[in-house]
Amino acid sequence: MSRFPLPAEVRRAVGYALDRKAEDVTVLDLRPVSSTTDFFVIATGRSDLHVRAVAEHVLDSTRADGHRPEHVEGLDDGRWVLIDYIDYVVHVFHPAVRDFYRLEVLWGDAPATVYGEGDRP
Repeated sequence: MSRFPLPAEVRRAVGYALDRKAEDVTVLDLRPVSSTTDFFVIATGRSDLHVRAVAEHVLDSTRADGHRPEHVEGLDDGRWVLIDYIDYVVHVFHPAVRDFYRLEVLWGDAPATVYGEGDRP
């Protein structure tokens, strides 16, 4: 997995997820393989509560930046929160749900970069 340039709003979303200790934060560059969106930001929370905390921090922080999502789904359940910003989509998963859907495998042709604690895009 190699690093590739990210738009500022995607970098900020990754940073906001890492601020709340999201794990295995992965960015998929979908531009070469799909026209539906440019990037996926995929993150894992350790529990339903942690998933919601990560997602709410991303939402609150991007709204403070003046960037509002087009659609949010799953926030009440805390198993898989999808935050659609059109040009990029943030997915925050419970570990079992991320393992089940395996978006990185589904979009395996897309370049990917993984960020961990202490990393900044």
